[in-house]
Amino acid sequence: MTDLNTIVSTFSSEEQQRFIKYLENKNKRNDTKNIELFKLLTKEDLSSKALCFAIYKTDNKVAYHALRKRLYQSLVDFIANTNLEEENSIDMQIIKYILASRTFLIKKQFKIAYAILDKAEVLAHEHSLFPILNEIYHTKIQYAYLNPKVDIDELISKFKINQKNHYLEEELNMVYAKIRQTLNDMTFKGEVIDFQTILNTTLAEHNISLNNSMSFKSLYQLMTIVSISAFVTNDYLKIESFLLETYSKIRTHKLKDKQLYYHIQIVYMIANTLFRNKKFKMSLLHLETMKVLMEKQRRKHFKTFELKYNLLLALNLNYSGFQNKAIENLEEFKQSKHNDLESFLDIQLSLVMFYIQGSKFKNAQHLFSKFYHTDKYYIEKAGKEWIIKKSLVEIILHIELGHIDLVESRLLSFKRNYNSYLKQIQQERVLTYLKLVNHYYKHPESVTTSKFKDKVEASFNWIEAEQEDIFVMSFFAWLKSKMENKPLYETTLQLVEIVKKS
Repeated sequence: MTDLNTIVSTFSSEEQQRFIKYLENKNKRNDTKNIELFKLLTKEDLSSKALCFAIYKTDNKVAYHALRKRLYQSLVDFIANTNLEEENSIDMQIIKYILASRTFLIKKQFKIAYAILDKAEVLAHEHSLFPILNEIYHTKIQYAYLNPKVDIDELISKFKINQKNHYLEEELNMVYAKIRQTLNDMTFKGEVIDFQTILNTTLAEHNISLNNSMSFKSLYQLMTIVSISAFVTNDYLKIESFLLETYSKIRTHKLKDKQLYYHIQIVYMIANTLFRNKKFKMSLLHLETMKVLMEKQRRKHFKTFELKYNLLLALNLNYSGFQNKAIENLEEFKQSKHNDLESFLDIQLSLVMFYIQGSKFKNAQHLFSKFYHTDKYYIEKAGKEWIIKKSLVEIILHIELGHIDLVESRLLSFKRNYNSYLKQIQQERVLTYLKLVNHYYKHPESVTTSKFKDKVEASFNWIEAEQEDIFVMSFFAWLKSKMENKPLYETTLQLVEIVKKS
């Protein structure tokens, strides 16, 4: 069955009103029930059977399914027409120019035809429309023998340069697809892969250099590939300057308004990188830019990025010392239904972490109880790294709540499920950390001693503070707060402050 609920959930309130107006204009009969069904889908979470009864007052399955099909087709037509109106006006205009010029060429009106093709060429070049430029040059070259003013060698040169640009864009698109697939295998299937080698090999296979100047979409794909590399290696410092420098070029790009979706993605990518590098003020400034972009084009992409934006905003606020504001921001979304399930799960887990940092353990326990699916489900939806964080948070929460028996079982379960995987990806420090946590819950009185502090110091190969992952720091802050007998949130902020000063 067509999932109308999913499609309708992507509509903003303004888009809902425009679609209802579209249906009103389209309906030829007054008894059409498509608007009624659409309104029910936007307001209530009802089963198909309940929807059928609400509309027909009886179990009229045949009529109901026919109505769903008609509504689905109307939704597709509305979305397609809207995109044609808003996004493809330049493309359509150029195609019209090409078609008109070919008509004039057939009628031997060469001067008019080439004048139109010249307009088309300028527009296509401005918008980096390489496939359309290919058609323009193809047409110009084909009829060049009939126009004595045409420099055919110059045309052929332009055609070959455009071919190279088009080829480069297509190659990068293939690299992008391969890298994203590799990331999916690592994140959602838990496959142990040498990502950096695969990245370098894939780029070399397709002759792609990270310094190439390309179209807006290609620059976005390059930035995404670089960001994926940072995500896998947890080294965001290496990519920060590249992202900022590349974005400085993109900000003046002629396609930045037309490619609004990619533009929002890019700004989010930079804001996230700055957050991971503990540069919260700069991250918040980029989030302000992201919000402005999300409001553009009748908030067309607002709902798509709403959870990502608010999650990153809350994380920045939390680690800047404004935890109450961060919690208030995320609590608005903890019960909402959203297509962006991965961000929704991140919001819930982050909120649990904020509650624990603020010693609101009952709140944390209540929200954590909503994670009732299996580990396999969460790995498929949010990835292996997420489920490992969730498991660590759960162990800490049970210790704080005094659920000693549950702590023991969760520790054993964690080792059984992830011991081998963590060793394969060379993250044995997670296992070392758990040994120290285990020591604390069995001998809490000993963690304030010099002996235990020396043990912690000798347990890890410490890296530079500015390179350390902020979420890893948060877990260590919990242990440190026990060692120093200080509030967890205060300890967390102190660790962050040390990094910022360094």
